[in-house]
Amino acid sequence: MASLTHVDRPVYNGFMPSPTTLELKDRPAGERILLTAHELFYREGIRATGIDRVIAESGVTKVTFYRHFPSKNELIRAFLAYRHERWMKWFVDALERHGAHRGKGIDALVPALRDWFADAGYRGCAFLNSVSELGTALPEVVGMARSHKREMTAEIERLLPPSRQRAKDAQLVALAVDGAIVHAQFDETPDAALKTLDRLVKLLRSSSEA
Repeated sequence: MASLTHVDRPVYNGFMPSPTTLELKDRPAGERILLTAHELFYREGIRATGIDRVIAESGVTKVTFYRHFPSKNELIRAFLAYRHERWMKWFVDALERHGAHRGKGIDALVPALRDWFADAGYRGCAFLNSVSELGTALPEVVGMARSHKREMTAEIERLLPPSRQRAKDAQLVALAVDGAIVHAQFDETPDAALKTLDRLVKLLRSSSEA
């Protein structure tokens, strides 16, 4: 199986552009397979993307593919592990860019999400989408989604001011974030979802300052 730690270019469909075909050509075969699967699984769906499509677009042989990923399930697990790594890096960087650690704290959350939602390649949360697609057919997917959401929630908690309710407030905000992520997929604009999330953030900040 390909080593995820050596896929060093940020890949985040559209918002973090995927490597071009020319750039992929010089990558090791395992990386080409993973990066191609990442692009296709996120953009078109896991079930809709067959192994033959990944093989063709990554420019490897079937023998090479199965040497790196003995099954599609192995590739799905690798895709989600890589997606988690890249998304969390983007999330932390975006929060910092919007002033999370320069006094804005939780106020950086909505602008960071707005950047993501506005991207032409936005297709929602890969983890929510994967659980919706696969259900219990691949139990590890549910576990990986839970782990991803726990880490996202922990990052949100770090943005909140210290209080006895801090962990519970972070869980509340995380649920609202997931709701905004879903609504941004089908609403004409993400404005309504972001405004609702912004109101919640302001209420929490006001209550902590009271």
